[in-house]
Amino acid sequence: MSKETPVLIYDTTLRDGTQGEGISFSATDKILITQKLDQFGVDYIEGGWPGSNPRDMAFFEDVKSVKLKHAKVAAFGSTRRANLKAEEDPQLKLLLDAHTEVVTIFGKTWLLHVTDVIRTTAEENLSMIADSVRFLRDAGREVIYDAEHFYDGYVDNPEYALQTLKAAVEGGAQYLVLCDTNGGKLVSEVEAITKTVVEKFPNCPVGVHCHNDSGVGVAVSLAGIEVGATMVQGTMNGYGERNGNANLTTIIPNLVLKMDRDMNCRERLNELRDLSLYIDDLANVRSDNRAPFVGSSSFAHKGGVHANAALKVARSYEHIRPEEVGNRQRILISDMSGRSSLMMKAKELGMDVEEKSPEMKAFLDQLKDLEHKGYEYEAADASFKLLLSKFLNHHTPFFSLDGYRVIEGRRDDNQSVVSEATVKVDVKGVVHHCVAESTGPVSALYKAIKFALAGDYPAINEVELRDFKVRILESENGVDAQTRVFIESSDGQDIWGTVGASDNIVAASLEALLDAAEYKLLKDELGTSK
Repeated sequence: MSKETPVLIYDTTLRDGTQGEGISFSATDKILITQKLDQFGVDYIEGGWPGSNPRDMAFFEDVKSVKLKHAKVAAFGSTRRANLKAEEDPQLKLLLDAHTEVVTIFGKTWLLHVTDVIRTTAEENLSMIADSVRFLRDAGREVIYDAEHFYDGYVDNPEYALQTLKAAVEGGAQYLVLCDTNGGKLVSEVEAITKTVVEKFPNCPVGVHCHNDSGVGVAVSLAGIEVGATMVQGTMNGYGERNGNANLTTIIPNLVLKMDRDMNCRERLNELRDLSLYIDDLANVRSDNRAPFVGSSSFAHKGGVHANAALKVARSYEHIRPEEVGNRQRILISDMSGRSSLMMKAKELGMDVEEKSPEMKAFLDQLKDLEHKGYEYEAADASFKLLLSKFLNHHTPFFSLDGYRVIEGRRDDNQSVVSEATVKVDVKGVVHHCVAESTGPVSALYKAIKFALAGDYPAINEVELRDFKVRILESENGVDAQTRVFIESSDGQDIWGTVGASDNIVAASLEALLDAAEYKLLKDELGTSK
């Protein structure tokens, strides 16, 4: 196929992706993701395996009433059973009952699976493939044939592997998809074998379906496209069984920006990061900060030399413009930072400071001293902004803490542990003395802080803690070791991070909690989002 031939994106997040550990979607989630993928420009959306579980059955029923702009929904299943007519196979009937425009079926390529897994003959397996495809085509469906374990089967017996593809073509398959089901093949193998298939089946387009067990799922997928495949199957964020499927959030920008391939989703590439985060959110998993293109660290600069160069000429340390995939440049502040890095970070946070001012040098010295004591601001932009604002006298705190106390105890009724926190907070000269209970000291402290502030600042009730991390520094000091606490907070619109450090874990947590509350009030006062 020529470079001008469009590459089709086949998304199997809703089926293969849900086989990944910890990944699950409700029927409603699957409808929402389908609409989002369609909006982005995905060509095929594999909805699941009809009849395999109630959620997939509900999805195929619900999706009938969803009007999609471009994408085709596919139902997934297998070829007919051995020694059973296609029209009598209950699983094939369920595929038709899903009423999708497209049906994707997989069949056996590797003789090991034919003889030892489904335990039939090589000849019967070929008939199973051809009969099943023909049955679905006669019913008016577009049929995509997934050749399971194709690359392993080809290495074991090239002649038979090609015969299975021929059977699918004779049955009327409109796409042959070569699957590296075990995820064990390297780039050179996938490239050579895919090239052979493309040449032997010039009248039937070829796709690739790869897994990431060897860490090269994206690379082998792109290699398949390089030698003539025109469909790539994968999942958003690389969800999938074992180490996951080939990651579409990496494949798509590489195809567009590095290989200059024509794709329907090309025009919406700047929505890729939002799509990635949206699907992570519905899956209730934390996003991978280091994910290529879409991760929050993808365009983050820490070293002073790197940060300074990136500010002057972004492409000197960035392989693409972050905006092309909906991401942004970030400057990380650490003890490796120089004044240039601080200037860039201040600019990123919307602060106007003078690089050569003596205050900036003094602030840099203070920052390095704080990091020596255990503070770290790479993921705590909110604490950094508050620190710099206070240092430059750009911000007067909304409140101050006059004191606190935490008591741990056990209830007599059910022997459950309860924490009681008391705080004294000064707001505009008025001291609020509040107490709260919870299952842990951090939660109790935060409730008490919110109680103390809510009367003067009702918006504080919008803030919820999303994440809480503790790291023990210099653990050889045992129970007296310095502790760093990182807290991630959100008000439903923005997410921000704060940090605290102390040899007392409660004190460190309290610092981070106070910064989280202070940042919310500052953000609202300035009318800005982080």
